Amino acid sequence: MAEAEIGVFGGSGFYSLLEGAEEITVETPYGAPSDMITVGEIAGRKVAFLPRHGRGHQFPPHMINYRANLAAMKQLGVKRLLGPAAAGSLQPHIRPGDFVLCDQLIDRTTGRRETFFDGPETMHISFADPYCPQLREVAWAVIQRLGLSAHRTGTVVVIQGPRFSTRSESRWFRSAGWEVINMTQYPEAVLAREAELCYVNISLITDYDVGVEGDPRATPVTAEEVLRIFGANLDRLRQLITALVAAIPADRTCACGTALAGARG
Repeated sequence: MAEAEIGVFGGSGFYSLLEGAEEITVETPYGAPSDMITVGEIAGRKVAFLPRHGRGHQFPPHMINYRANLAAMKQLGVKRLLGPAAAGSLQPHIRPGDFVLCDQLIDRTTGRRETFFDGPETMHISFADPYCPQLREVAWAVIQRLGLSAHRTGTVVVIQGPRFSTRSESRWFRSAGWEVINMTQYPEAVLAREAELCYVNISLITDYDVGVEGDPRATPVTAEEVLRIFGANLDRLRQLITALVAAIPADRTCACGTALAGARG
């Protein structure tokens, strides 16, 4: 089986970045991942791409087999995982087209398979800081070098989907001070930690959720608008991913790789 050191959860727009690409099927104890995995090289690094929603976007957020997706990456030898994702803004100063390197998350999902340890083995991992600190620092350095409009921190609230928020829900999230809203960061991030993978979120802001509070011209988000803004910024995101892959150091200096140490219940 082909191997990779870096994994990316991204759609078909990323495949053109890979040199010598090879499509492979990976079977896991948790079933099939969202699609075939494409393995190739970027800047001399072996990289595996997997569209989290499937190539035809056939899996809505609540139906993604997150455990299989993470397990497949780990089986390929992946140690670092990049999680670019479209996301909404909850705050006026975070604008469509901006990038946010989230450092915290709030889980508002229900019924998702969120752990590899359903028993009899139980693991209670530390999740105080959901994202890899080393990858976040590398990503921020790359963002600054590229001159991208971005925010170094942010809390993402993860909703169940596939519907968007009501106005009251969005007002609640905004009043709590949270910055970003998304449908896939949980349980993707926690499963990466359980798999002892380094994981970083790169949120590309596509909308203002239900609009900016107090702006009568603002309109609630639509799927059409999300796709339009994401497509308009895809080249910038691809540029960031390419530069980030090249900049990731060989050695891991974080604690992600030993997340299960002392976690046994």
